[in-house]
Amino acid sequence: MADAFSSSSQDPIARTIQVSDVSNHLTNIHADIDHTYDIQRTVHLINQGSFSQIALQFPDELLHDSVPVYQALKNTLGPEINIFVLADTSYGSCCVDEVAAEHVNADMVIHYGHTCLSMTTRLPVIYVLPKRALDPAQTLHEFLKLVDSIPQHLILIHDVAYTHQAANILSHLRGAAPHASVYYTPIPTDVVQPGARAAAEKEAGSHSLHRRYSLPENVNLSDCTILYIGEESLALNNILLTHSNCPVYVYDPAERTCRYESGRSNKLLMRRYAAMLKARDADTFGILVGTLGVASYLPLVSHLRSAIKSVNRKSYTLSVGKLNPAKLANFMEIECFVIVACPENSIVESKEFYKPIVTPFELMLALNSEHVWTGDYDLDFERVISQRVSDGICLALLQEQPNDEPSFSLVTGKYHSRRQTQNDQDEPTDANALPSTALQVRLASFLQSRSYQGLEARVGEDDPSILEQGRSGIARDYTTDHLDGQAQ
Repeated sequence: MADAFSSSSQDPIARTIQVSDVSNHLTNIHADIDHTYDIQRTVHLINQGSFSQIALQFPDELLHDSVPVYQALKNTLGPEINIFVLADTSYGSCCVDEVAAEHVNADMVIHYGHTCLSMTTRLPVIYVLPKRALDPAQTLHEFLKLVDSIPQHLILIHDVAYTHQAANILSHLRGAAPHASVYYTPIPTDVVQPGARAAAEKEAGSHSLHRRYSLPENVNLSDCTILYIGEESLALNNILLTHSNCPVYVYDPAERTCRYESGRSNKLLMRRYAAMLKARDADTFGILVGTLGVASYLPLVSHLRSAIKSVNRKSYTLSVGKLNPAKLANFMEIECFVIVACPENSIVESKEFYKPIVTPFELMLALNSEHVWTGDYDLDFERVISQRVSDGICLALLQEQPNDEPSFSLVTGKYHSRRQTQNDQDEPTDANALPSTALQVRLASFLQSRSYQGLEARVGEDDPSILEQGRSGIARDYTTDHLDGQAQ
């Protein structure tokens, strides 16, 4: 029944929604759930590792397959294995949501769909990747239209959805040019232990978005050509940024065409350089925690705090979940944000945000005005932390830079005077006791003038909630309401 103020209870069920064909491509290729979601391989790895608390993480576009996958695993593993379905991740769905998994005491996570392959910190992971259609022969044919022959040093990178065809692609490339060197490291298909790739990151070689490739000592990255297989994506943009000195060819399986993309990297770098210049003029920074599962995010946050403090600027650490302009607009005192997230969520270029959002690499460049950017770009946490030593961007050098002199802004074309911030380690004296008190009163009155002052603190007043059986139905017609009516 419907009236002037509400719609029929059947409307949400009967409503037709639009779903992207690309997001559903995984289930359109194979109607068999067991094959599409690698049920037998998953069961084998679970039994092999003796896991008992399993968390299944689905992105929104694959959530409609969560129940069949759950039932297939449950029927095969048996009742002694507890399985939970995770959805609506706090941050990007490409990262493993270890926080949500720990809410149910999971000892392992199975991640479905697209992933950035970021290294986890606490829980082992099984990646069940999409399987999109790809013709290796067509890929080689389109690539050879743009190049006379296979380059001497070729790096193969692909979207994770084409991992199942990686061996065939390599075979075609190496068969077409036996004397050429094709560099590729397979994406792991076994259980990935937390921190398993930490030791590998310290070895010689390069990697992109944790899709590693090792180069011989006598081969430089600038000598290589990159072939990327995949559609337009954040992963492709990051590859163009981090490999601006390499020719990059992109084969799009959906369009069945190959194109040369390296010219676009210059425009991307120009936009990132402009964001870095805005960060150089800022006095107050907001460190956005965009992940709670990627390894080394906590050391990086501490490093950024120390670096900002060393040049007498102020920082606030914020955890706001998924970013949107409305959330960040609440922090009007912050002049620039720096996001600590996985590589695929680190570049935020939307014009809807009121303040610039930079990466940790860009922030370190901005804090050291004497450093000249050579065009190299890095999104790896470990290398950004160690960069202050290898590139001369260390805290000792930053502290030696004068902060009381005006600096010329390349953004506004004017001189900019720094606002001096009080060092937290300064001991109070009788001379500065009165100014300190006046500052506290001014800050308190400023907070009271804000329309939003933050969530109410109820420390110790509310007991933590436990996992309970939820209700079924829609807001106006839950099934438990019928049960309560029958009981009465």
